[in-house]
Amino acid sequence: MADILKMIAITFIPTLELRASIPYGIFGTEFHWFSVFIICVIANIIIGIIIYVFLEWIIRLMCFFRPVEILWNRYIERTQARISRGVEKYGEWAVAVFIGIPLPGSGVYTGAVASFLIGLNFKKFMIANIIGVIIAGVLVTAICLTGSGLSQLFIKEI
Repeated sequence: MADILKMIAITFIPTLELRASIPYGIFGTEFHWFSVFIICVIANIIIGIIIYVFLEWIIRLMCFFRPVEILWNRYIERTQARISRGVEKYGEWAVAVFIGIPLPGSGVYTGAVASFLIGLNFKKFMIANIIGVIIAGVLVTAICLTGSGLSQLFIKEI
């Protein structure tokens, strides 16, 4: 149970998300890779929903402090610039790809914020969130399994 909670906690950390929780689960626990995938993907989908639903309240609370408001406004400008053209052209599919690319600066946190800022409704965000998280989960899991599976080609078990 402790390992499950650790995977969920790592998934909830902004910038780490699945990029860290899946490798931890595969290499640092005794769980089968598919169980790790399911646990981490569900946790990541849930955090996306939480962020999107409570974002307006979180923003008001954070922007009470002037330095945080200045940083928030800069973050908004960068995020809108990065995603707005794709969303105008491709809709929620652009958000799904943005969430699904397992690189720093992308992911469910930024995807939820971007969706909120560009006015993507909750239903479309949910579709993008689920598809994007599954894409990211598959990519990270495949990278982990390919890396760990390659060693089996060169090491013979006795």
